[in-house]
Amino acid sequence: MSSTPASTVRLDKWLWAARFYKTRSLAKTAIEKGQVLYQGQRPKVSREVEVGVHLVITQGWDQKEVEVLGLSSQRGPASVAQQLYQETAASQTKRAAVAEQRRLQATGLSAPEQRPDKKSRRQIHRFKRQETS
Repeated sequence: MSSTPASTVRLDKWLWAARFYKTRSLAKTAIEKGQVLYQGQRPKVSREVEVGVHLVITQGWDQKEVEVLGLSSQRGPASVAQQLYQETAASQTKRAAVAEQRRLQATGLSAPEQRPDKKSRRQIHRFKRQETS
């Protein structure tokens, strides 16, 4: 992977090379949906990336705030791709806290101890019918 500080790289290509997205078309779609912010603003797919720029990347439940440290237009090994950016400390702690909240909410939901009997099922169906009407 060549890190070329003098040349410019399109945003979708950089996101693909830095391994945020598996394909360039997924990176393009994410940019168009507004899931990638360039210096706090929605960029175009063809936006040229510069070293030192602040990006906010939303992937699923996670939102990563990264600073661009290097440019590359070729996708290489993950160890090399991780040298292209640095996630901010605030972003890491925020993502960890949100992940912990999700984990705690998921453990709060538990399966019922037994299946509903015939009478209970009738009550559930009756309640659902009233809810939709």
